[in-house]
This record gives sequence, C-alpha cells and structure tokens, in this order.
Amino acid sequence: MTQGSMLLFCSTWLCVWCLSACQPAPNKVIEITTDASYSASLSDNAQLALVSTANNGVQVWDLTGPNMSYQWLQGKKDDTSNVIDTAMSANNTFAATISHNSLAIWRLDDGSSVGWWSLPSYAQSVAIANNGQTLVGLVDGSVMSLSPQKNRLIQFLGHQEKVNSVSISADGQTALTGGNDGKVMLWNSQTGQPIQQWILGSRITKVLINHSGSLSFAADITGNAAIWQSISGSKVSQLNIVRRQMNFSSARFVKNDQQLLTGTPSKELFLWQINSGKALGHWQVQLSKNTQNRGAVVYSAAMTPQGTIVSISSQGLIEYWQQ
Repeated sequence: MTQGSMLLFCSTWLCVWCLSACQPAPNKVIEITTDASYSASLSDNAQLALVSTANNGVQVWDLTGPNMSYQWLQGKKDDTSNVIDTAMSANNTFAATISHNSLAIWRLDDGSSVGWWSLPSYAQSVAIANNGQTLVGLVDGSVMSLSPQKNRLIQFLGHQEKVNSVSISADGQTALTGGNDGKVMLWNSQTGQPIQQWILGSRITKVLINHSGSLSFAADITGNAAIWQSISGSKVSQLNIVRRQMNFSSARFVKNDQQLLTGTPSKELFLWQINSGKALGHWQVQLSKNTQNRGAVVYSAAMTPQGTIVSISSQGLIEYWQQ
C-alpha cells in the first residue's frame, strides 16, 4: 500500500470511528421483549407500543408503566409467529395486524377483536384510520380498502406490481400507496378514484400521508425521497440525503407537520425539516446485551408532546432520545 493510500485509509477509518463513537446515547432504554420480533408500531404520543413476537403473539404495551395490556393471537393458537406488519390509528382506538394471508382488526380500549378477514393474495403492508378504515397492500399489485363499520370492501388496482407500503389519512378518506412499479398513488379509499400520481426512479419502500391528508411522502430503494402537497401535487422538498443509498423502514410527520422522523433497517434515526429537506438530527439505536444479531431495524419512531424522540427496534428495545 502506498503512503497516499495509507493516509486515505487511515483518514476514512478515523471518520467512521468518530461517527460511531460520537453517536448520542439514549436517555432511557426499556426492553419489552427478548423474543424475536417481526414488526412493531408506536402510537403518535409514544405511550403505546404494538409488537409482533415470534413465540408470544402480538403484544400491546402501555409505556407509561411500562406494562403489557393485551396479548393477541392471529390464526392458529400454536402458530404465534405469523404477524408480519402492525398499525395503530392516530386516535389510539384501533389496531390492525396482518399475516401473509389474513387481516385482523382490534380495539385498543378493551383489547377486543373487531374482526378477521382472509386475503386474496399475500399481504405486505397495513394501515388503519381513526374510524377503522383499513388498507392492505398485496403482492399481486392490488390494495384492499376495508370499512368494518360499513361492512364494505373495495379493491384498488392502480399498481402493476407488488405494493410495499400503504398509508391512510386519519379520517379514513385518502390513501397513499407505493409499489415495485415505482409509482406513488394518492386515491380515495372509499371509491378507489385516483387523485395524484408520482413516479420515482425505482421500487417504492415507504409512503406516508399526514393525518389531514395534505402532505404525502415517499421514498424508493435508492434513497430518492420527497414530500409533496397532496391536492396540488407540487413538491414541497426533496430530502437532502448525502449518501449513495438510504432505505426507510419507518416514517412519521411530527411537530405539527413541520418535521419528518424516519427510521432505517440499519439502526438509524433521522429528523428532517419538511420545508427544506435538511437533516436536523441523527441517532443510532442500540443492541440488546445478549443478542447475537449485530443489526437492528427501526420499526417505528414517534415524538412525545415534550419533544422527546422514542423508537422501537427489532432488538425489542424502546429508546428515548433528546434533540
């Protein structure tokens, strides 16, 4: 190795070491499960956690305790590892869980089951509104939009390939979906009528609509991520991602829709300014002490009314961060 190459290698290693060493530590860590987990969701106020475990069903945790409020099983009682995605409504009234071939809706106030539905194709993603209106993205390119209150189901066929991510406004009227076809579709969840469409460079990994339905966010596998005005379709900002690639495993609008909080499959949390796309903060979730797995997926992140950032990861850890 030449002297110049050695200097470059040492400088690069030093930068990586500094970035790792200088990561801020969480103020508080709660381990809610040591079981393997496949999905988890936090409520908007970060007081509830919903986690799908490999051997102990789907658990609902009250994080003010913390204590486990409910434990749900979906499907056969001897098969508790089949829930692949979870969601909670913005008003903490409903929860939705999906296996590859079924949907279950639950009430969060008493833990009761609202209903169970078989799905026509393998499921990928789920979202639920304040009134129980539920979206399920499927591998056949369709999206099921179910209203349990009205006992009504429609099928949205705006995608040509697998639907990876779905999101719904708090009132249950507006849906946002993204798939392998690179399309981001905004549509009416009651009628299936398209409202807007955006095309990104590659397959979509995450979409998010804010509670009012006025803002839409989407990101593809290359880290191309943007925020649009839903009604006009005009772009608000492009996230200023300086690395070659960034995938998102979670996203949430916070601070009255002025900021965006995202998680990645590689242990990272980012806080972004909506109007500029600028990164405001960066954190890295921890590994549990006895784990053999050196990675961690950030399943969900939220911000408390006091501004504390809260995350839940595949390590079974709830972590609290100060900005």
